[in-house]
Amino acid sequence: MSVDDLIQQWRERVRDAAAHGRALCIRGGGTKRFYGRPELGEPLDTRACTGIINYEPSELVVTVRAGTPLAELEAELAARGQMLAFEPPHFGPGATVGGCVAAGLAGPRRAAVGGVRDFILGARLIDGRGEVLRFGGEVMKNVAGYDVSRVLAGSLGTLGLMLDVSLKVLPKPMAEASLRFEMDEAAALHQLNAWGGQPLPISASAWQNGILELRLSGAAAAVDAAVARLGGERIPDTVADARWRGLREQTEAFFAGAQPPRPLWRLSLPSDALAIELGDSQLVEWGGAQRWLHTDLPPETIRARVAALGGHATLFRNGAREGAVFHPLTAPMLTLQRNLKNAFDPVGVFNPGRLYEGL
Repeated sequence: MSVDDLIQQWRERVRDAAAHGRALCIRGGGTKRFYGRPELGEPLDTRACTGIINYEPSELVVTVRAGTPLAELEAELAARGQMLAFEPPHFGPGATVGGCVAAGLAGPRRAAVGGVRDFILGARLIDGRGEVLRFGGEVMKNVAGYDVSRVLAGSLGTLGLMLDVSLKVLPKPMAEASLRFEMDEAAALHQLNAWGGQPLPISASAWQNGILELRLSGAAAAVDAAVARLGGERIPDTVADARWRGLREQTEAFFAGAQPPRPLWRLSLPSDALAIELGDSQLVEWGGAQRWLHTDLPPETIRARVAALGGHATLFRNGAREGAVFHPLTAPMLTLQRNLKNAFDPVGVFNPGRLYEGL
């Protein structure tokens, strides 16, 4: 079946679902099914819509179909010395490009380069009426509809069935080095914020159990100068690569937690926020802006503390998925979310309730 025939088949299925009040559960490789609230509706598998449509290495832009394996895209980019700079996690071999965008998750380099939405240039999707919509374009100077395509990042398939997406890519760094320092949490948070205001090529950071690790990326001269300036213990490259990959894919021992698995919370905070002081096992990334916490504390306790520090908390893995997995929205933000859902999917065909109950 051609891609055009497949798209037409999907459009008819969406229209039929809308007409008969049925929900559709959009699913690619299923590697991020644990994330968000429970899935509802008939499965609609996107993996037949695959392939790179257009790739211009000199323009730093790639347009790719949503069902394309993420590993396949990254291999093509790597062959040209380029990458998805936000380091999207796979969480399994079946991860797709559409799932990467829909989940909106980024890896260790996020604090240095930006998140998924910052690299989306355009997208094409089927809305809840069965219509094909196109937003943005395939060049970085194109701004028409740019913000509309960016709202797909982190939408968990609630706004439409993504067909393809255009992404900005970046050259892989010429050199990298990782350093290790011994310091407590308060000292690490202070030091990370001090370094953040200096011209240092820091591309990742992680603090856990009294150890702060940094990754430096860029031109060889800049990396070497930063290593000499910062000191610390140099981590062997193979060990460092495995460590940053383990953090991205959450295969590090920290993420396994206790048995049976305990709830894992993702806390988004201002980088200069104080220690959260909730006890239990914690890991700090993104210069202090992302903090992971294993805890059995009530969600209300966690969210009250995080909100007091200017952030929000997401129940990332395990725990009760039927409640408020994501931080409750303020009234204005809830209205905005409802308006977006009504504009793209007025009868609620796609992934109902996956983000918030009733949406």
